[in-house]
Amino acid sequence: MYGNRSEDPDASDRPSLPDRRFAALRGCERLLSGVRPQSIRERLADLAGPLPDAGPGPDAAPGSDAAPGPDAAPGSDAAAGPHAVPDLDGRPDQYGDGVVRTLEHRVAGLLGTEDATFFPTGTMAQQIALRIHAEAAGPRTVVTHPLAHTDRHERHALGVLSGLRSLWPTTEPRQPTAEELRALDEPYAALSLELPLRDAGFVLPGWAELVELAAVVREEHGAALHLDGARIWESAVALGRPLPEVVALADSVYVSFYKTLGGISGAALAGPGGFVRTARAWRHRYGGQLYQQWPFALAALTGLERELPRLPGYVAHARTVAAALARAFAAVPGARVHPAPPHTHQFQLWLPHPVGELEEAGLGLAEDTGIGLFGAWRAGGPPGLSMTEVTVAAPALDWTAADVTVAATAAPTRARARGRAGASREARAPARAGTKDPVRGPARAATRAPAVRPKLRLRRRGAAGCCPSRCWSRCSCWCSSPVPASPARATATPTS
Repeated sequence: MYGNRSEDPDASDRPSLPDRRFAALRGCERLLSGVRPQSIRERLADLAGPLPDAGPGPDAAPGSDAAPGPDAAPGSDAAAGPHAVPDLDGRPDQYGDGVVRTLEHRVAGLLGTEDATFFPTGTMAQQIALRIHAEAAGPRTVVTHPLAHTDRHERHALGVLSGLRSLWPTTEPRQPTAEELRALDEPYAALSLELPLRDAGFVLPGWAELVELAAVVREEHGAALHLDGARIWESAVALGRPLPEVVALADSVYVSFYKTLGGISGAALAGPGGFVRTARAWRHRYGGQLYQQWPFALAALTGLERELPRLPGYVAHARTVAAALARAFAAVPGARVHPAPPHTHQFQLWLPHPVGELEEAGLGLAEDTGIGLFGAWRAGGPPGLSMTEVTVAAPALDWTAADVTVAATAAPTRARARGRAGASREARAPARAGTKDPVRGPARAATRAPAVRPKLRLRRRGAAGCCPSRCWSRCSCWCSSPVPASPARATATPTS
């Protein structure tokens, strides 16, 4: 009755695009956007390892690195430090206690709120937050943005599940202004403000603008301000303010554990104690009271310790990367980096080519050279243009501006060379012994000898002896054993 867009009669003969991208990026030695994807086994090993020793944060007081005791109140100094090391030999959580409660204390301490509660998804957290504010205020109207996650990526859940109606102060691809809020001619219960507004290009208001927006909503209109803070961690860095100062402007805030922090999944809703208690009750009604959530909590704690101290470096280096990309594509009609400069460590890159061509070029470059420039591409903007979101994280920090410009400029040439008949992998790779390759970097140039691995025919995916990842692509994990000899051939023959 319902069509399945994933049905493909030829799917068994080739890897899916996500599988191919996963294998290609795992085989890369340099990544400009994002991080190297982990296998399930690697994720499990990461969870079992010790939490990164990031040390106390820049605002930590001397002696604040002790672990919170069982009676530490959320938001207290004892609960705020980077120190709650879970006992991996202890009892797993049950319905939100144990390591999940440790995570909630940690988040409340970081944000400066009275309490916080874990949610399996941000969508559920947002729905419940706005529902609580609407029921407390009376009006069933909430102010949002047409590009916000609540309106664009949640299948109209505000209206379907909670009976709420969205009111847009602007449809422009930017944050609303205080004057646009003042121009609204009907009451509303809350403003949901996404920081940054991802689908507009990860754009933020200025600090003074944010303070004025909060004053209009809370003081002039008597409504609640809810922060969609899925990426508030880097927003605070970009705004130049501590997290508690940003969060203090609002009545509630939602944070994500996987978008910037690299967790498995999950989110938290933070605010006053009474608000959080009500949110827990609604979480149970919405089906979010899960029996055990320790993998999500452990991954979130790891992300908080590992990534938060690195975010200032990511945000600063994103400007270098964006400027270099802008120079590399300056002569390409329609190409642009947005916003310029980036507001956080993420930004958009637009190029005048179809999505399919850009996907193939990027994957070919990664498979052939071990260099990954960008992630997925998508259409939906101006006609003839495709867009990718660039995320500057740890792997990009060793890229100089010259590295970025050279790699981006050379990418089309390398992609075309990939398909030339008779060209070998070795012939297409630059000479690297004892020299610095401006794209691959000094480490690769000094340590890797010219490739001599023969290219063997890959077996059908799933055949006995095939490579464990079953990637079906020419990357570092491809099958290294020959196809069984056919009756007409005694041995496997390397292919060109």
